[in-house]
Amino acid sequence: MQVTKQEVLLVIPTFRPTRSVISIIEKLKLTTIVSDDCSPVTFDPLLREVSALPRTTVIRNLHNQGIARGLNQGLELAASHRFEWLLTVDQDSDLDSDYARAILSAAQSHEALWIQRPAIGVIAPHQVQDASGVMTYPTKLVDSVPVTQEVIQSGALWRVSALRQIGGFDEKLGIDAVDAAACLHLREAGYLIALTDTVELHHNLGHSHQVNILGKTVMVTNHSPSRRATMVRNRLRLAPAEFKQSPVHAARTLRRVTVNSLMGGLTGTDRWEKTKGSLSGLRRKTPNE
Repeated sequence: MQVTKQEVLLVIPTFRPTRSVISIIEKLKLTTIVSDDCSPVTFDPLLREVSALPRTTVIRNLHNQGIARGLNQGLELAASHRFEWLLTVDQDSDLDSDYARAILSAAQSHEALWIQRPAIGVIAPHQVQDASGVMTYPTKLVDSVPVTQEVIQSGALWRVSALRQIGGFDEKLGIDAVDAAACLHLREAGYLIALTDTVELHHNLGHSHQVNILGKTVMVTNHSPSRRATMVRNRLRLAPAEFKQSPVHAARTLRRVTVNSLMGGLTGTDRWEKTKGSLSGLRRKTPNE
């Protein structure tokens, strides 16, 4: 089976991109939208080179607004050109050239297992290969199909009609928890968050490192203080709806954010600044909101 251009549209949100963007596009060979989040003019030559690639369009946004806007720009173009699926990939991820075909095939194989079935809203790799180690999602089986509660957006294949139904990605969140919010709303609408072991994604999750706490391995990211603030704030915004739908998942998520915040203040550099960033995320609104 070959992936046709009307099945999968690739969107890559960028900010200060590197040549890895060119590598992703040349590997996947899909119709591609690159949405740049107001990179400095010093990146113009690279973005012009990207725009010259076959079947590739670059959108230059004049104001920095976060990843959700770029994803939504890809979504709108996918819908207007009648693509069924949207593949979202971060600029620093690494995928095999067969990735799009394999993950689309996995989605179709999963759905073939159900007679009366909810549709897949998004499908993603079961494991993410991070520089610090492997990250896996908690999984259960629904009619022999592995599903979870949420996935990171990079490397995920989203059903365009499902995303349109839930209003796309929440641009108020900016960057952090944008994918979690989309998965939450897809679950609310009756869609499944599916997983597959047929593809492999290499992605650096915030320059993370893994630590062992009471016999359990915990991934601690090295995000900046400002990013830590939005990570905490956005997760708290989603918490009421998460608890309503799945108390276990909500508690697990808040535990993970808490441990990441605490360990970020105990390891690495700028510990106090990171701690203050996490604590500032407890405020309901940022000063600019």
